Amino acid sequence: MMTLYLSMAGFALAASISPGPVNVVALTSGVHHGLRASLRHVVGATVGFTLLLVLAGLGLAGLLHGWPPAGAVIRLAGVAFLLWMAWRLWSADGRIATDAPVRSPSAINGAAMQWLNPKAWIAALAGVGAYTGDDPGRLWPFAALYFVICCLSIAAWAYAGSRLRHLLADRRRMRRFNRAMAAVLVASAANIGLAA
Repeated sequence: MMTLYLSMAGFALAASISPGPVNVVALTSGVHHGLRASLRHVVGATVGFTLLLVLAGLGLAGLLHGWPPAGAVIRLAGVAFLLWMAWRLWSADGRIATDAPVRSPSAINGAAMQWLNPKAWIAALAGVGAYTGDDPGRLWPFAALYFVICCLSIAAWAYAGSRLRHLLADRRRMRRFNRAMAAVLVASAANIGLAA
């Protein structure tokens, strides 16, 4: 049983810590708003993914296979959301939030990003298929383990961003960083669009 849990943990870590739109937003939020403010995004994304994983384990995958247009709608919504986030980054003026109240990514945005992120869908469906298979009782331990690892992984990206704040205090450097992150989000959106 311990070998199974180690395998689940390895899968969760590989899927959660690898670069993707949710982690890029966590990194960018850490740079702009610091770790504490970015934790809303981290928690929202973690809860959003875990809910997706549990619902996949309870039969959402079968429902999606039965209605193929749902996948296209999710994919298009994901592309639109990523392009909107990229535009916000591209057009940002390069100032880092200090004491002024500035909107950082919310928990709702974090959760929505997971539901609109094909990488999250693939990880949820593949993970459920590989680790719960014919034993639905494995879903809950897998979801609990994934929750912890996902939260720590996304938080690591936000923490890394918060450590870069001092390097990006110059508005020109911050604008370049914002535009680079916007380009990554556009590339992610293009990849999702081409996968259709």
